[in-house]
Amino acid sequence: MRGLPGGAGPGAGGSGSGLPAGRVDDLMVVGVGGDIGMYALCRAFHEQYGAPAVVLSTVATRAMQDSAIVTNLVDPGLDDTETFLRSLEGVAAEHPTRRKILLTNADWFVRTVVENRERLEAAGYLTPYPSREVLDVVSTKEGFAQVCDQLGIPTPRTVVVDVPTLVAAGGRAAIPGLQMDLEFPVVAKPSDSAAWHYVDFPGKAKIHHVESRPELEKLVGHLVDAGFPSTLLVQEFIPGDETQMRSLTAYRDTTGTVTLLATGRVLLEEHTPGTLGIPAAILVEPYDDAMEAATRFLDATGYVGFANFDYKLDPRTGRHVYFEVNPRIGRNNYYVTAGGANVARVLVEDQVLGRPIMPARAVQEVLYSVVPFGLLMRYVLDPELRDRLKDLKAKGRVVNPLKYDGDGGLKRRLIVEGITQNYRRKYAQYYPAPTATGH
Repeated sequence: MRGLPGGAGPGAGGSGSGLPAGRVDDLMVVGVGGDIGMYALCRAFHEQYGAPAVVLSTVATRAMQDSAIVTNLVDPGLDDTETFLRSLEGVAAEHPTRRKILLTNADWFVRTVVENRERLEAAGYLTPYPSREVLDVVSTKEGFAQVCDQLGIPTPRTVVVDVPTLVAAGGRAAIPGLQMDLEFPVVAKPSDSAAWHYVDFPGKAKIHHVESRPELEKLVGHLVDAGFPSTLLVQEFIPGDETQMRSLTAYRDTTGTVTLLATGRVLLEEHTPGTLGIPAAILVEPYDDAMEAATRFLDATGYVGFANFDYKLDPRTGRHVYFEVNPRIGRNNYYVTAGGANVARVLVEDQVLGRPIMPARAVQEVLYSVVPFGLLMRYVLDPELRDRLKDLKAKGRVVNPLKYDGDGGLKRRLIVEGITQNYRRKYAQYYPAPTATGH
């Protein structure tokens, strides 16, 4: 049996084992995907409950390397559904006495979990995700926009490019006939992130910033050639740099109450193709209008679990414009825990202990950052904002999710510092100087 790091050792029982109602010392996180966000989730559970974690990933990752609280198991075949399920069943069989909470930060794995929920729950997993019906509504950006339109929540003007329809109409020959009543530059991104995960083409990125019609036609041509089975959304570009972007994290419990809300101002995004648009630094700030909008959205759809909204302040109107909701907590989730609301607690109180709690808001002013402070300051141009960040730095209120004293062996600290400093090379290559648009 593969041993668990951290914690107090295996508990005396699992679901249905007659454990005392308030017992949490048998908790165990089982994560899928070895990124920074998954480590941050494991850290939150360890901080709150001392819970150990096992994380499955397709490759060994530096975020998990030499951790005392996480065991990283590598299985290159996790993208295959049957391999994914059997790997998780194997982990469950090795830890029969623990209550296992299954977590992931990847849309394609979320869908696999939801579509195979009965089998995973039979193996002993708690699966804190929305129903398949709700996931089908919210997981595409068209579905998200339709709900927002019904609720009066602003979204960007969008043109939907249905790639299978283009293929049926002649493939590349049909592309010049696309109607595009948007001004360039535009933003192009998949409606369905899970489908995007499996497609491959030259220059693929998480999000594409498109400067001209010829550039857009080239992108669509690649998707036609690759047989992309879904739709590409082409959206108006909302002016402003990355400091106009916002992040919101929420949790809606099994009784229909939104018990967690947190918002933050994005200061810097990642710029490598595979992680483009993911926040690298967030300043925790309360935005009541966004919290109200997210609550209405989650209530209207009957959502259960964590959700992460991406939105932006439109300087032309002063309103927040909403792009999408991710049916998971998001890679940047540690800004919530650092802001005063440990994300593990709301899930455990709801789905493990089954008791109501007072809704929590993460509103403590904290700077979350995975990049060196000096590097971040190169990209923050607003003098007032720079002063605020320097003040937080002086007060010790800057947090890096990988820098955890509870997982602070010398080798681990050196690895984490290497990860952090490597961002200097990444930004020098992909985003060497700040721009007015952030790209």
